[in-house]
Formats: sequence, structure tokens, C-alpha cells
Amino acid sequence: MPSPAVEIEVEDRVVRVSNPDRVYFPESGATKLDVVEYYLAVAEGITGALWERPCMLHRFPKGLAGDKVHQKRIPAGAPEWVETVRLHFPRWNRTADELCVTEPAAVIWAVQMSTVEFHPWNSRRGEVEQPDEWRIDLDPGEACDYATVRRVAHVVQEVLDELGAVGYPKTSGSKGLHVYVRIPPTHGFPDVRRAAHAFAREVERRTDDVTTAWWRKDRDPAKVFVDYNQNTRDHTIAAAYSLRGLPDARVSTPIRWDEIDDADPRDLTMFTVPARFAELGDLHADLHADRHPFDLAPLLEWADRDAAEGAEPPPADSDEPVA
Repeated sequence: MPSPAVEIEVEDRVVRVSNPDRVYFPESGATKLDVVEYYLAVAEGITGALWERPCMLHRFPKGLAGDKVHQKRIPAGAPEWVETVRLHFPRWNRTADELCVTEPAAVIWAVQMSTVEFHPWNSRRGEVEQPDEWRIDLDPGEACDYATVRRVAHVVQEVLDELGAVGYPKTSGSKGLHVYVRIPPTHGFPDVRRAAHAFAREVERRTDDVTTAWWRKDRDPAKVFVDYNQNTRDHTIAAAYSLRGLPDARVSTPIRWDEIDDADPRDLTMFTVPARFAELGDLHADLHADRHPFDLAPLLEWADRDAAEGAEPPPADSDEPVA
């Protein structure tokens, strides 16, 4: 028999959570209610990371032992206070009303709807077509160890410092690292991606540990791919403080630059991050507050320089199907 539903108070909302004892992470026995309690513990951080951003949900209706659902459209039955943003996907000529978090209760409601991972856009609903977040994704190849990712992260920091850009690192919650930079929402996705590609090429020039090859077959599996494609429209990666659908319940966790060499993603889980958050607070608070915006102009100049020198631009990307 399913366990009785429980009511969770979140600020001035009450969210009903059904099947609270359903096991979501079989390796540890962590339940749906444990997932709720994790997100309540980091509510300020996850809400800041998702604030007013269109958000794809990675849902596990039966826990990790069942199928994973990638869902753009908000699930049916949402309370009237759960906010959305309507998006248009030109390639498919379809629209989708995606979750747009504006309060912690919306996060807990999404967990009630079996969400484990939150994957927001890098733009906000007021200016959906103009990103305000440049995302640097350090994606290791199959034969690449985490020590290599750490070395590349230091090169990324070096280039950002030379540009005068403030980067906010976090673990991906899997095998890589992400670095976010706040930018003014004055450019469209193509320009942001072009700037990100120029940055990736500069990092590649400085270390043999990096590849920017577009096709996976052309990449050295022992290198880190600096994935500029994450700045393409409708491409999303796990939010800061989002759980990942991995057996050990890892979290995509903000870290300080001086922790790059010591922080182990395997140690940053739903069982350890709440205490870390209580001690350190939200390490991405300044990012979420739009402090230290960086103008992409120097990177766009690099992109123009590379093009003038004959560098081939990556193929154009396209919208993803609407699920």
C-alpha cells in the first residue's frame, strides 16, 4: 500500500506530497520525502539558481529504478500559484509552458511531481531570447580523469581573470565542472555561443588538455571538451544545488576557486551538501544577485579575429524537440 500523503509548509504555501516513502535512490534508500527535505535545506540556493528561468524537469516517477522523463511542459495539475513561461520552438512550430520558479514552494511542488533534476535556461522570462548567463562546461572525455578537469579549470580561471570576468564554479554533479559568468542580456544566443566558442579556443591554445572539436569522433577521449554549445538556445545543464539522477545522489555544488584541487564531486551529495550550505551559505549568491556583469565585447572581438584568420565556425545548432 502507498504511504499516506504528507503536507509540507513552505513559507505561506502548503504542498501535498504523495507517496513520501517511495524510494528514489535505491543505493542509499533515500525516499521522495528525503528529496523534499534536501531541497528545503538548500531552498535559498536552488531558488536563486532557477529564479524566473524556463526550466526543464528531469522526472523519475518510479525513482531511479524506473524510467527517466525529460519534460519541458509543466506537468498537469499545477496549482494556480506555480508560474510558467510560454516558449516557442520554431523548428517544430510548437509552444511549451515551462516551469518558472519564483518561490521555494514551486521547487517542492516539482519534487512532488517526481522531479529530481532541475535544468534551467541561461536566460530569464523577461528576455527569453537574450541570455544573461554565459556557461562554461568542462566536459571530460571517456578516458579523461578528474585531475585533468581540475588543471583545465585553473586555465579557465586564468583567462577569466585576464578578461576581468568573475566566474562562479560548481561541480556538474557528474564528472565535470561548470563555471558561470553573469552577462548583461544584450546579445542573442548566437552571439553568446560565438563568444563562448572564442573563449574555448583560447583555453585550448593554452593547454594540451582541451579540445574544441565539434564532432565527438574527432575528440581525444583523454581531453576535456569545453562545451560552448551549452550556450545554444534551449540547451540546459543542471542548476546549482540540483540533485543528479546518479545512484549516490550527487549534487551540482557551488565551490570556491580555492577548492578546485580538493573538492571531490563524489563527496558532494544530498547527504552532505545541506550541512555545507548551512555553514557556507550560497556561494553563488552574488551571481544570482546579478553582481559583476561582464561585457562580451572582448570575446566577440576574439571571435572576429579567429574568423579573419580562417578559423571554421562550428555548425549551426537547432532547437530540440518539444517533449
